[in-house]
Amino acid sequence: MDQLTTKENKMKNENVQNLPVAVLGAGPVGLAAAAHLIERGLTPLIFEAGSEVGANMATYRHVRLFSPWQYNVDKAARRLLLNHGWTEPAGEYLPSAGEVVDRYLSPLASIPAIASNLLLEHRVTAITRLGFDKVKTKGRENAPFLIRVDTPAGPRQFVACSVIDATGTWSHQNPLGADGIPALGEAELAARIDHGMPDVLGSARERYAGRKVMVVGAGHSAAGTLLALAQLAQEHPGTSIVWATRGSQLTRVFGGGEADGLKARGELGMRLKALRDSGGLEMRQNFRIEQLTEVGGKIRVIGEAVNGEVPTLDNIDRIICAAGARPDLELTRELRVRHDPWLESTDALAPLIDPNEHSCGTVRPHGHRELAHPESGYYAVGAKSYGRAPNFLLATGYEQVRSIVAVLVGDMAAADDVQLDLPETGVCNTRLAYESPADQASSCCDVPAAVAASCCVPAPSPEGTCGCSKPAAASCCA
Repeated sequence: MDQLTTKENKMKNENVQNLPVAVLGAGPVGLAAAAHLIERGLTPLIFEAGSEVGANMATYRHVRLFSPWQYNVDKAARRLLLNHGWTEPAGEYLPSAGEVVDRYLSPLASIPAIASNLLLEHRVTAITRLGFDKVKTKGRENAPFLIRVDTPAGPRQFVACSVIDATGTWSHQNPLGADGIPALGEAELAARIDHGMPDVLGSARERYAGRKVMVVGAGHSAAGTLLALAQLAQEHPGTSIVWATRGSQLTRVFGGGEADGLKARGELGMRLKALRDSGGLEMRQNFRIEQLTEVGGKIRVIGEAVNGEVPTLDNIDRIICAAGARPDLELTRELRVRHDPWLESTDALAPLIDPNEHSCGTVRPHGHRELAHPESGYYAVGAKSYGRAPNFLLATGYEQVRSIVAVLVGDMAAADDVQLDLPETGVCNTRLAYESPADQASSCCDVPAAVAASCCVPAPSPEGTCGCSKPAAASCCA
């Protein structure tokens, strides 16, 4: 689409509905929104900051998801793909993030109706109403959205009749500081701090091998990283691990074990608990980071004082911060949006997703009504819709965009018929990072001796089985 022209600046309000619907982000939920728009006869205009679709997922492509294919593919996207000769993966198979990008998102993005409206390396920096700042009211609802975008050719502007914001949270990771802001010294030592789920056993191996690594966080991303580091420690004996959590309640990360509706997620928690109990890592609970300093070329991590004593951790080489992420709210500074004071989701959605009260399995289905803002026509969806709540699931995002697109075409019956089909404990898209696809079929009996306590926990495989081949007398799986 050409840069906004003078003629477009003066367009009449009655032409607004002929404009495309802007979709921000070409990840799973953004492309699902595009598929629903196309199916309903609308035109998407898709902006993706990365150089490929699913750019955020590509940063942890080594990670195997908890949820099988059947929950990772949107229904409208599936119909569109099948109409273009796509071969659907086996529904029960657990794909890696990379497989989702390569076998689902990339083929979807290559379909002409999407490819012709997909703009890669186009980072949205601001959204407003054409001719309206935040204060002006009269005629506002009839004005098109104006979208400022950084492109390879420089800043440009685009117009759209509605905006579906699926920019997610992954690129805005939370800091180490326990108070929600960076710890003192965190910025100065940023080159030695990694966020998310680095490829510990692959491309990032040399960064951690033989070093003392601290992992901060009490979620599934932290769990997967800790187990990957435990394997690395077996291959490089000089590697040591410190696990620091801000609290002492680890029930969520250890999970329900065999009772979990998603076998891989339950096994992850069991393996992490066994690793902790075996002494394979140093555990520091109730460690709230306040400051980082450099001492003798190493990192000293200083916590908040507890009962008059200041806890410290010394000789740390690298830190992996797996403390979650948050939405970028600066994009909508000139829009009339209303967020929950602490979660930064919409205020109507917050009670349904509050992590103090809910897990993935207890989040109720929700759609356009819970996602609406005072700014008519703007919706945040996917992980961004959840704000700082960590329990987002892909299947929920797909149902969100189905409901919203139904509203955009005036089908209120379909928009309000919000349904969600999930296993009893829910489907999280949080990640496993402790083994490659090739390793998944190997025997859990081959777990090295230093983490032998976790050997009796079946290692996940696409089939959810252990696959031990040793005699029963020697088998940890017996």
